[in-house]
Amino acid sequence: MTEEATDRGAATGENKSASIDGTDGGNTRNDLDDMPLPTDPRTIFLGGLLLLAVLTVLYVAAEIVLPVVLAIVLKLLLQPLVRALDRIGLPRPISALAAVLLLIILLTALISALTGPAADWAAKLPKAMPEVEQKLAILHRPIAAIHSAFDGILSFTGGGVSPFPETAAARSPNILGLLLTGTATIVAGLFTTLVVLFYLLVAGEVFLRRLVEVLPRFADKRQAVEISLHIERNISVYLLTVTLINAVVGLLTMGIMWICGVANPLLWGTIAFMLNYVPILGPMVGVVIFLMASVLSLGVAWWALLPVGLYSAVHVLEGEIITPMLMARRFTINPVAVILALVFWYWLWGVPGAILAVPMLAITKIVCDDLRPLRAFGHFLEG
Repeated sequence: MTEEATDRGAATGENKSASIDGTDGGNTRNDLDDMPLPTDPRTIFLGGLLLLAVLTVLYVAAEIVLPVVLAIVLKLLLQPLVRALDRIGLPRPISALAAVLLLIILLTALISALTGPAADWAAKLPKAMPEVEQKLAILHRPIAAIHSAFDGILSFTGGGVSPFPETAAARSPNILGLLLTGTATIVAGLFTTLVVLFYLLVAGEVFLRRLVEVLPRFADKRQAVEISLHIERNISVYLLTVTLINAVVGLLTMGIMWICGVANPLLWGTIAFMLNYVPILGPMVGVVIFLMASVLSLGVAWWALLPVGLYSAVHVLEGEIITPMLMARRFTINPVAVILALVFWYWLWGVPGAILAVPMLAITKIVCDDLRPLRAFGHFLEG
């Protein structure tokens, strides 16, 4: 881990190194100097206008911006693999192509394995939902929330066939057209993401080299390289760690569903893997989904509560012990900031926004910690 040297002793001239979090154990005057706050009203006003303009562009141009953001996140995730292939002598384009093909193969295999079970459950839901709602009256509000969330997914993808009777009836005249439109939208976004991802991986450090060439002083060049490597390394480690943790949660959930006799355990393990990218809210939705699946597979009995209880135990173990233990040395994020990010990005980009909310928040914090003018905001996001 590269540590950025900062001036701590104005009187003694002593140099100390700052951690990635930008914290060094005291609220001294020098600490405050390392986290400067804007004092010029014009700077604050122009910064607010810039933020509003950026958010407006993100909302209006979501069809273009979202695939690019997803490609950047995937690039940071796949960058270690590309560099490992570079070390064994493969040209950069071949390494980038191999990484993208591996991603495509994994997605294709996963979709192929899940299409059948998902279609079967979608066919069961219209008849089973009234029975589940009647037997689980206490879950009426969570089930209604799932109705609303599913409608949100349909509106994001451009349409689709709803598994709920009333929604399907309302959209029945244009089911085929909505399905084709939604599929075309998803395919177009995925194609754009893969193309941008490939060229980002091929480019490598081209943009960093151009920046170094533009900067006038050697000290600025060195600082730019150190900050860039620092940010990329920590973001890659964060994304890999979170992905591995979520994969373990998905495998454990799949094993729980298989042992308890719930049909299609691979489907539920994959859902648990995806939901775990959305902290707090994702596992809460998972509890309701898995309870419904258990009731439909096992009937209304105490045995149907066992898969949900075991999944909740896995989530508590992962969320309260494993993840904090692995992440605390690098950085922690304020839970309030996590919730606000989830709500905001879900409102802005729907379900993909909720999945990308925490990775983008982590990227924002790491960037702010390494850039002195933004260090105060990074400290505000500190857990």
